[in-house]
Amino acid sequence: MSIFSYKQRNNITLVIIVALGCLIAFSLQGIFGSILSTLVLYTILRPGYLYLVEVKRWNARLTAVLLLLTSIVVIVLPFYGLSSMVITKIAELQSDHIYYKNLLFKIKHLVPVGAEVQNLIEEGIKKMGTWAAELFPSLISGAFNIVLGLLLMYFLLYFMLVEHETFENALVKYAPFREQNALRFAEEMRNTTYANVVGQGFISLVQGSLVSLCFYALGYTDPLFWGVITTFVSFVPVLGPPVIFVPAALLQIANGNAVGGYVMLAIGFVVIINIDNVLRFIIAKKVGNIHPIITVIGVVIGIPLFGILGLVFGPLLLSYFILLIRIYETSALASERLERIKTIPAEDEL
Repeated sequence: MSIFSYKQRNNITLVIIVALGCLIAFSLQGIFGSILSTLVLYTILRPGYLYLVEVKRWNARLTAVLLLLTSIVVIVLPFYGLSSMVITKIAELQSDHIYYKNLLFKIKHLVPVGAEVQNLIEEGIKKMGTWAAELFPSLISGAFNIVLGLLLMYFLLYFMLVEHETFENALVKYAPFREQNALRFAEEMRNTTYANVVGQGFISLVQGSLVSLCFYALGYTDPLFWGVITTFVSFVPVLGPPVIFVPAALLQIANGNAVGGYVMLAIGFVVIINIDNVLRFIIAKKVGNIHPIITVIGVVIGIPLFGILGLVFGPLLLSYFILLIRIYETSALASERLERIKTIPAEDEL
């Protein structure tokens, strides 16, 4: 006969489950980015998968493979290709001492500064280049980790798509709140993901393309490189395209190209910035929007964890956290209301 009661055995089992869960979570911290990427891609690919399988009657496994290959061609390969281009360009600029001397000379011409401030600016520019290079994943330096992460992500994503009903039913079953709140969380998480990944990604891509096109038309150097940088920077509402096109335009003015500088400033502040507001308004009406404060704080949280992908994952994590708090508050209020109703004596007992 056991020395533990039924309740004690359950409590011991619960402690073991929590301990093992914490150990597993700690062991998975290195691939947390891959797991989060899997959830994001599943949310994005799920509508297309269901349409092809349930409406067009395509084979489920073939459709999943086709969507995975499409995501590799459309998302993964361009991202790592552009990342490699940015890393190479930053390395070239860091090794080009003449470039820094010319840049500092132009800055001094625009804003007269002393020798100490000039040294501080020079050191800051070099450190900024090193920091920026570390943000982008390199296929050369981290090939093994990148390939391992991608294999894991697509392995999980394939089975999540093929067995989507089992996966979603398990989420609802084991969610720590009632079914209606679990479904509400899933819907709002989907809208949040679309708003931040698809919506903000589209806005950033448009702004980066416009900056690149303007740089090319006005004769600026490296328009593609600066367009890519603008695309990444545009994920942060406080910074955005002005961080790129304003210094570039001022340097053009300092070089004597006043027309190219002022035209860039006019296009930047009239078109490129305002197109953000127009597109954001349209996207907010379709799938919702993420508050700029959440985006900025999320970026601060996400970049140390995920590198350049933290521009997307950071705001998502913070949005999911806030959403969970709202769900919890709703459940707590409903439970409190139910308890109050139970304590009210029935009419026949009065």
